Amino acid sequence: MPLTDAQWARIEPLLPDRTPKRGGRWRDHREVIDAIAFKFQTGTQWVHLPEKYGNWRGVYNRLRMWAVDGTWERVFTALVAQADADEDVSWAVSVDSTIVRAHQHAAGARKKGPRPASRDHAIGRSRGGLTTKIHLAADGRCRPLAFVLTAGQSGDAPAFTEVMARLRVPRPYGRPRTRPDLVLADKAYSSRAIREHLRRRGIRTVIPERADQQANRRQRGQAGGRPPAFDREAYKQRNTVERCINRLKQWRGIATRYEKTATIYLAGLHIAGIFLWSAH
Repeated sequence: MPLTDAQWARIEPLLPDRTPKRGGRWRDHREVIDAIAFKFQTGTQWVHLPEKYGNWRGVYNRLRMWAVDGTWERVFTALVAQADADEDVSWAVSVDSTIVRAHQHAAGARKKGPRPASRDHAIGRSRGGLTTKIHLAADGRCRPLAFVLTAGQSGDAPAFTEVMARLRVPRPYGRPRTRPDLVLADKAYSSRAIREHLRRRGIRTVIPERADQQANRRQRGQAGGRPPAFDREAYKQRNTVERCINRLKQWRGIATRYEKTATIYLAGLHIAGIFLWSAH
């Protein structure tokens, strides 16, 4: 589905000038974004991009260029900031992860770069074969706020602090907002380190305690301390992140990873997020 006129009106002012540093004018931004969205929405191969979108190499090069220089993430963040300024962001933030299968076309990228995600391109081997894990935070209206990619065999809890660190929403005045009103997560995130991290930042925590943690605390008696506070009614909101994941996975190129590099696949996630945020 291409951009609507209303979506384009929100996105166009956030894009770079149409005149690149070298050479002539770029192809129309809207046409290129529609082509990129079509690719991720359908999961088609780049070489099979419909002729109406022009040469697929030009589309891919624009995708890659704006992924490397951070344009897609900046546009995504700016749309979230606009929604926040309009008081359209629900700061009851849910955190979770989802695994996606890596297609055979996603294998074979060069293993280089300083970050672990650059060296393995966030592809690992788990029970389902080659997979990537998407860690994300979603607001109370089922829209993504931050993404982190790891290899599929990675645990959920170790990526939590990085997801929270990527939660930075600029504001017209003062510092960006980085603290939600509360954070909801399932038992996979029930660790002392995560609870302490949120407590230090003054963020209310709604995470259920695992059964083994409960048993260990009871076994220790008074030395085990009191159970952590848990708001069962507030926890009902946690499904917002699962509904956000379902919306993202309606794009076939997100539900299955066809891209070789983590940079391009992460750009696809930001573009899907751009479509979701610009629709409001």
